[in-house]
Amino acid sequence: MARYRGPVEKIERRLGVNLNLKGERRLAGKSALDKRPYAPGQHGQRRSKISEYGTQLREKQKARYMYGVSEKQCARAYKEASRRAGNTGENFIKLLESRLDNVVYRMGFATTRRLARQIVGHGHILLDGKTANVPSILLKAGSKVAVKEKMKNNPQIQRALELTNQTGLSPWVDVDKEKLEGIFTRVPDRAELNLPIEERLIIELYSK
Repeated sequence: MARYRGPVEKIERRLGVNLNLKGERRLAGKSALDKRPYAPGQHGQRRSKISEYGTQLREKQKARYMYGVSEKQCARAYKEASRRAGNTGENFIKLLESRLDNVVYRMGFATTRRLARQIVGHGHILLDGKTANVPSILLKAGSKVAVKEKMKNNPQIQRALELTNQTGLSPWVDVDKEKLEGIFTRVPDRAELNLPIEERLIIELYSK
């Protein structure tokens, strides 16, 4: 399955959970999920029993849509997570959190991960002083991320930074809002991440 590029609020309604796909719209209390907390479509309000496989698949979809990764990238993250020492589920989430586009989002340079991926893809980000245009690059502790000079006055980036006054910044990034640069100080622990995802079920799905 390719990366989803359609209406994102339908995804949140279908999965029944806030995945922070709309950013500022949710902060303004305009989320479609809040107004219509049921699946989209003619039969969206019907309740049906979900199988074990369906439950596992739903958790994988949550992770995919939240982090904006393709099925291939998600499977690759699982393989790398299972190869590393420690809990595979936690490793899986840590790998997704270490992606460049996610770190740009965590630093407050974009209101959503989708916008962060676009900013990176268009070559507007410096990673350790060099242009980085691959959103899936995995960062290590100490990596420096900066917005290029020509983009520092971009209204979307400035608005995203303003919103961090409401939402706050993650404790594993150290950001200079004046210079629009930051340090990815460490990979976060799973306990620090308030995610509506049960990664254990994703690992069970992939391990079959």
